[in-house]
Amino acid sequence: MNNCPTILVIDDEVQIRKLLEISLEANSYKVLFAVDGKEGITLAASHLPDLILLDLGLPDMNGQEVLLKLREWYQHPIIILSVKNAESEIVQALDNGANDYMTKPFRTQELLARIRTALRRNLT
Repeated sequence: MNNCPTILVIDDEVQIRKLLEISLEANSYKVLFAVDGKEGITLAASHLPDLILLDLGLPDMNGQEVLLKLREWYQHPIIILSVKNAESEIVQALDNGANDYMTKPFRTQELLARIRTALRRNLT
């Protein structure tokens, strides 16, 4: 991991992307954005980010599908950010390979702490 970790945000909501861009860049992260699953998978493959923030409600694919496709080869942390808060959805995402799960709306400082934790664990 370099001095400025790269985070890929896969989310189709403009407001969420803007909030994450401001929050992450203010905390010295480089941020890449994808608005759907296919673009997210492509960007993950071409840039190999240090961490992915993945929304489950994407316009082109189910986020669980995207998660499974990423986990075929992507070894870095994936944190789910989703409005879906049913226990079954959370359990499925964790079983499919997510490292963490936060429901929207989320607390920014808590998300940043979870990102730091995931990146720290990934170093060991």
